[in-house]
Amino acid sequence: MNDEELFEEEFPILILVDEEGVEHDFEMLAELEIDDEKYRVLVPFDEEEEMDEDEVEVVILKVVLDEEGNELLSDIEDDEEWEKVADAWQELVESEDF
Repeated sequence: MNDEELFEEEFPILILVDEEGVEHDFEMLAELEIDDEKYRVLVPFDEEEEMDEDEVEVVILKVVLDEEGNELLSDIEDDEEWEKVADAWQELVESEDF
């Protein structure tokens, strides 16, 4: 798969709501499972603009469950955990699987 095909592929759209209640659209590029934890790799989604791989800001969030078992996405606070997840994402990008 070449870079052009990668960015033509359709990814699921997630709508995240920030602390102020503002909605933001993201495309989910991948879901990673590391040490029995799930993480989602997202990029901001804008239907108007073409994705340029050199300018894409990737966001990686941890999947956590609330008291009722609903999935929430959370920032990764621990530096060691962040490095492990970022390394796994980099390996996936560099592999032919992505």
